[in-house]
Amino acid sequence: MKTDRRSLLIGGSALLAGLSLARAKGRDTEIWTFDSLTRIGGLTPLIEGAPKLIDGPLGKAVAFDGANDVLFLDRHPLAGAARFTFEALFRPDGGAFEQRWFHLESGEDPDPTAKTGTRMLFEIRVVEREWYLDTFILGPGYRQPLIVPEKRFPVGRWHHVAQSYDGTTYCAFVNGALQAEAALAFTPQGPGRASVGMRMNKVSPFRGAVRQVAFTRGEALAPDRFALKIPR
Repeated sequence: MKTDRRSLLIGGSALLAGLSLARAKGRDTEIWTFDSLTRIGGLTPLIEGAPKLIDGPLGKAVAFDGANDVLFLDRHPLAGAARFTFEALFRPDGGAFEQRWFHLESGEDPDPTAKTGTRMLFEIRVVEREWYLDTFILGPGYRQPLIVPEKRFPVGRWHHVAQSYDGTTYCAFVNGALQAEAALAFTPQGPGRASVGMRMNKVSPFRGAVRQVAFTRGEALAPDRFALKIPR
């Protein structure tokens, strides 16, 4: 059967217009903007609790209550990447000490509570009205947290966080400043899924908001080339 080229073009344009993601020009970067509760990163989230869409100085964002709110998305955007940069714009609002708020999990791990498996996480630790970053990466033959409790930041404000791997070194950043780094024998992670607002097994919920997340495959970006704008 002969396919109408014009119909394909129209249909393809409509599909692209419906995706809430953007590709950064000149590099393989995918950006998820949390400006909807029905479509994020071209995916339909599974929602538990009652996360809310809010307005903020950076644009719309999704707010989480620190107790029951979580989004599950059926994709691991950095699967297969041997080098990567993982960024986020978020606002922590205090709450419990340990909050695991963005979790990428490879599907081959059947038990996200286990000490083994394959995952990447953004976490924070809250101390009174301040927080510090804890990034974590786990896979076959590697297990590496990056955490510096002395480097603290105020809650209630928007911040940029990032983690990256350049082929030899795993790094963590807050607002463009290096927090910690470690040598790592990383291997690419497999396809999987994501949770936002708490860990995949529904522990350590997040109190705050998420505006955007960026996934760059194949490159560890320097802070002056980050895909997301650092709040000032």
